[in-house]
Formats: sequence, C-alpha cells, structure tokens
Amino acid sequence: MAREKSGRRSGHSPFHLEFKNQAQKMAWGAFDQHDVLFLLGPAGTGKTYLACAFAISEILAKKKKRIVLTRPIVEAGESLGYLPGTFDEKVNPYMLPMYDCINKCVGLEGAQRDAINRAIEIAPIAYMRGRTFDDAVCIFDESQNATKSQLKLFMTRFGENSKIIITGDPMQSDIASGHRDLTNIVKKLEDVPGIGVIHFKASSIVRHPLISAIIEKFEEE
Repeated sequence: MAREKSGRRSGHSPFHLEFKNQAQKMAWGAFDQHDVLFLLGPAGTGKTYLACAFAISEILAKKKKRIVLTRPIVEAGESLGYLPGTFDEKVNPYMLPMYDCINKCVGLEGAQRDAINRAIEIAPIAYMRGRTFDDAVCIFDESQNATKSQLKLFMTRFGENSKIIITGDPMQSDIASGHRDLTNIVKKLEDVPGIGVIHFKASSIVRHPLISAIIEKFEEE
C-alpha cells in the first residue's frame, strides 16, 4: 500500500509521518477535532505509534508541555512476581511498548531529544487520584485491561489545553471485565461532543502480514 505523508504538521515536526492505511489518516485528522479520542482495533495497526507521534508533535510545536503516559499494570497471562528496585524500575517494564513507539517516531538528537525526554511523565493509575494535567497530551494505552473505574479516573484528570488519547483492543483483554467495560464506555461516550472514536480493522495491521491472518482465525472462535 502506498504511504501518504502527513503535511498537517510539516511546519512543526522534524519527522515525516507516513500513513500506512486509511484508518491512520483518519485518526491523525481527528486529533485536532476532539479533546478525547479513542483509537480501537487489533494489535499492530499503529494506534500507540500515532498517539505518541501526535504528542511529540505537540511538544515540539510548543502547543503542549507534557506527555502523560499510563497503562494498566497487567501481565499477559503470567505473573512477574515481586519486582525489586526504584519506582521507575518497577514501572518501566510495563511502559516499554510506549517508549518503543516514541523512539520509533523520531530520530531526534540534542536539544529536541532532551525536550521530549523532559516532557514525558509516567503516571500510574494507582497514583492518579486528585491530579489534574494541564497543557498535556495524556495517553492511556492498552485500555482494554482497565476497569470502568480506572478509565473514569483517567478521563477526569485532564485540565486546560489538554487532550486525552485512549488506545485499546476490545478483543484482547487480559482481565475478565476488560472487553465489556471498554465497549460499554465507548458506546456511552461516542455521541458526546468533543469525544471521537476511530476503529481499526485487521486489514489495517502494519506489522508482519501474517498477524492479520492470525487475528482473523482467533476471532472465528
């Protein structure tokens, strides 16, 4: 598939974002139109990548001051047990997918890389109550593993000049209620002005071409 470059932020962004499918193009255009945006669909469709790319572009354009990252602390069917070390050392393993996306988005060096690093804040859900995030792009990754109360807590934290991006795959939850909670919340909120929903399909997967076929077979069960 031909890749279409984004010209929307070409005056601000040092990287050239290339859309690999129509859903990615729609999502990029929706960021400015909504203060809360859900990006939903299978793994490998570029949801987290797009969210991180948008957040980076906002920081470099000096439209936002912070990138707030969070995701549920849930292992995929396995228990890692007690993790020794500092707070950052305990949380970082769960945040690696988001760090990978940020590193993939940009090949920044020097002052620009430092600016992005300073802007990033890890905000575990357990420590989020009572906080307000102003001038920020707040990204909630893997939201299918969050409970209704966790999603509500996160979505009521953003303040002035902030945006919320929630990514998730309702068909790949690692908790019993994850699919139901995320699906029900989206149905309740999708008609609220200022809230948008972009759905990615298996055909939008941009990783190895076999992933699309694998996901389709699992969904047949």
